[in-house]
Amino acid sequence: MNAHQVSVAAESFTAALFAWSGFDISVQYGANQPEYDLVVVNGSQMLKVSVKGSQDGAWGLSQGYKKGRSYHDAAEMWVEKHTKKTIVCLVQFKGVDIRKGELPRVYIATPEEIGKKLKASRNGHGETILKENHTWTRGVGKGYSENIPEEWRFSKERLNYLLKWKS
Repeated sequence: MNAHQVSVAAESFTAALFAWSGFDISVQYGANQPEYDLVVVNGSQMLKVSVKGSQDGAWGLSQGYKKGRSYHDAAEMWVEKHTKKTIVCLVQFKGVDIRKGELPRVYIATPEEIGKKLKASRNGHGETILKENHTWTRGVGKGYSENIPEEWRFSKERLNYLLKWKS
């Protein structure tokens, strides 16, 4: 897929998951929406959802804030651009074979949780790219492994936790 197809597929898949989970969905259309792509509502509960798709095992998140700043400062600035009711949905297509009926891996997290992971990356030196499953083979992170936490996997339990956390 090209970058646009990854973006459209990730957003569509995310909308379907939230609808399947009982949420009403409002989709912002057009390129490069500010802060969020979807609004999801369940009764009186509402969340803004920023969707990030990938097909290479990683999501570039805070690189736009890095120039002249430390990795930690860039991560903090990325977190601060999100409002209190925003969550991030990470959709990964790497290694997914649609011909075999496989579905992308989907994770949901708060910007604060992601910011902590970005700062902890490379053995605490920080990074602008969140990696799904990676072991550093050189540099300051050599030998350090990082994974997306299992509890971030998309589930109704995770959704309920985030709804309570964000209210």
